[in-house]
Amino acid sequence: MIGTSGWRYPRWRGDFYPHGLVQRKELSYLAERMPSVELNGSFYSLQRPESYQRWRSEVPEDFVFAVKGSRYVTHMLRLRNIDAAVANFFASGVLALGPTLGPILWQLPERVEFDPEVLGGFLRRLPRTTGEALGLARGHDARLHGRSWLEIDADAPLRHALEPRSSTFGDPRATELLREHHVALVVADTAGRWPAFDAVTADHVYVRLHGSTEPYASGYTAAELDEWADRIRGWRSATDRHGNPREVFVYFDNDARGRAPHDAIALAERLR
Repeated sequence: MIGTSGWRYPRWRGDFYPHGLVQRKELSYLAERMPSVELNGSFYSLQRPESYQRWRSEVPEDFVFAVKGSRYVTHMLRLRNIDAAVANFFASGVLALGPTLGPILWQLPERVEFDPEVLGGFLRRLPRTTGEALGLARGHDARLHGRSWLEIDADAPLRHALEPRSSTFGDPRATELLREHHVALVVADTAGRWPAFDAVTADHVYVRLHGSTEPYASGYTAAELDEWADRIRGWRSATDRHGNPREVFVYFDNDARGRAPHDAIALAERLR
């Protein structure tokens, strides 16, 4: 699955999005050209169920939304005392995505360093199925009264990925914990701004490409895309613990100058 981190950027209009395309048609236009997108508004604030329902209605049935977890959990609470916050996140409408719900991304700020007790406690609290997520969601607090979504289409597996930005997560114990809980350690290209981890810790691989020379801005050369395509083929050639081909999710976050959708399409073409 190759896509972009978000889809609503003014710089894309008149470039990736044709002149005259109304904003409300942008997601459906993108979904005709790539199979997945990273939904990042959920990182900044709790979205509403009707928003998730609308987004689901605008994409094909086999489209996949990766959903970025709440920064209240990762940046403010720093993975501590998170039960109510995680319940609120899943009650906010995430489960309304139904079968289009893909991996949940949890991004940590650089100031959050590896602590085995804290990381282990966080990983143990993550729901592994939509049924478990629904059970957590029912414990939401008063902030979600009257605006929660407490339904699922079916009890399906949930996948998680963690994107740390502290070099302390290079500790082998961090990798072991992630493997124990089958949570993917994000492979992130940040032009050297933050550490690059490459350990495979789950049945899926989650890649975020922020830019090779300038974070969030620079595009990828043909040679660089060839290298990423080779890495993805390597990951996909392996099987997961169930004997199935390993899934790889790749999202371009070099959106500031409009490179992300073009790079995503170019990479996908190399892998067809």
